[in-house]
Amino acid sequence: MNRNEALDRILAEAGRGELIFPTNMAASLRLQEALSHPDCHLGAAADMVLAEPLIAARLVAIANSVAYTRFGGHISNVRTAVSLLGFTPLKSLVAAIVVRQLASAITDPALKQKADQLWHHCANVAALAKIIAREFSTIDPETALFAGIVHEIDGFYLLSRAKEFPELLVDDPASQNLVARSHLAHAILHMLKVPKPVASAVEFVFSGESATHPALTAGDVLVIANTVASTPSPLFGAVSEGLSVADMLAYEMDGKSLGQIVDSASDEIKRISDALLA
Repeated sequence: MNRNEALDRILAEAGRGELIFPTNMAASLRLQEALSHPDCHLGAAADMVLAEPLIAARLVAIANSVAYTRFGGHISNVRTAVSLLGFTPLKSLVAAIVVRQLASAITDPALKQKADQLWHHCANVAALAKIIAREFSTIDPETALFAGIVHEIDGFYLLSRAKEFPELLVDDPASQNLVARSHLAHAILHMLKVPKPVASAVEFVFSGESATHPALTAGDVLVIANTVASTPSPLFGAVSEGLSVADMLAYEMDGKSLGQIVDSASDEIKRISDALLA
């Protein structure tokens, strides 16, 4: 079996609704599904978080980070954390917990190293996407952050199955099947009930199309963030193609280049990334 055949096997499973997730993700998946319901409110979300100690501890820790509070360290309970974060960031951070739990289930040292690097890449892309959306487009920054967090969720899933299908880790550019990866990502995001704008942005990255300037969609923002990220993905190279990093950093809006905006926001980008990685 080669890499494409292994991908096709997993994609066929996904098409039948047979996605295999670690048991430690059950509570996070339930919470993610509940948050997708339009009638869910912050009080109900806080109750659900309180019922899961590991998720509660993680959300309070993130709420206490300097990325979400000016000084950090003053939030001591779940309800205050949920209220401070707000509904949209809460959904993004629960998605981050889901991704981290998927990665944490990997025990093989070599695979775990790849999963750790992939999470550093996703955190970097998410932080960049939020800043680029806010400063360089009309896209909702929290939507861009969410998209950055999950933009290679298929990669985490493939790593979690790589012990069963070692062919998945063959780093052969000629065997890349971005269409299959896009379909797998779509199946996972659909199961997680990820909002359509976020799922569409992820699919745009896999399309290989160049981002427009100025950025008109969350997909454009995500492609730009994925391209200029300082931490590369460990999986088969970048999933998007188009203009070079230098060309994208030279984009201008209101007299400022993208490179200048990223440089001036470097501390904030690090704070957001650190909060996700903590």
